[in-house]
Amino acid sequence: MSALIVFSTFPDAETARAIARSVVEEQLAACANVLPGVESIYRWKGAIETSGEVMIIFKTTGERYPGLEARIKKLHPYEVPEIVALHPSAGLPAYLRWVEESCAS
Repeated sequence: MSALIVFSTFPDAETARAIARSVVEEQLAACANVLPGVESIYRWKGAIETSGEVMIIFKTTGERYPGLEARIKKLHPYEVPEIVALHPSAGLPAYLRWVEESCAS
């Protein structure tokens, strides 16, 4: 199984939607779920920060991950964007095949 689930947060819905659309159009991800209303509390440059963000859950493949990561980094406004990839331990085989087919270049 080569499917990956990739999480990333963005400063606002407009930025998140633009990046989501771009990577899906470029077949770097099969799908991008945009989840507004995320509150993030984090340490940045020695201070505790709180900010409203928008999370995206991308579905991609191991083969397309390097391109997805590079594209997110290029388009993302943050100095150090959150980009975390996880391998699902299980999933509906038909859905996982769809992810792979949708990311095929």
